[in-house]
Amino acid sequence: MSKMTVYHGGYARIEQPRIIRGRNTKDFGPGFYCTVIREQAERWARRFDTPVVNTYTVRMDTDLDILEFKDMTEEWLDFIIGCRHGNPHDHDIVIGAMANDQIYNFIADYMDGSITREQFWALARFKYPTHQISFCSEKALRCLEFVAEEEA
Repeated sequence: MSKMTVYHGGYARIEQPRIIRGRNTKDFGPGFYCTVIREQAERWARRFDTPVVNTYTVRMDTDLDILEFKDMTEEWLDFIIGCRHGNPHDHDIVIGAMANDQIYNFIADYMDGSITREQFWALARFKYPTHQISFCSEKALRCLEFVAEEEA
């Protein structure tokens, strides 16, 4: 089992993460979202009045169904579009680039038919790298061990 450190940006200390099933659809569907990029977690946290970055150690369980997108690919785009439409999936963990606000605007434009798929890729290629891990099942959440929380 590999071990890594991940960060969650929010507004409170979260010692016991849970899967968020909100009315807003997310890139990889319902889940508890983290990143290996601390600065990105800080940006997430700064959206709130009390910005907090929680740090966790993760030991990946080899029995988990893990879907990883190493790059922004056609498969990644189609998966995000499906999740944003509310289509469920059975993966325990999904890892890949994040469709940040600007990228998501490009995705929305593509979904609306305002731009072609080729135009989407031309616009998306020049954005800085992002990263997210969505822990999508209770089994996946058990891989997280709370380490600390800090004000962002």
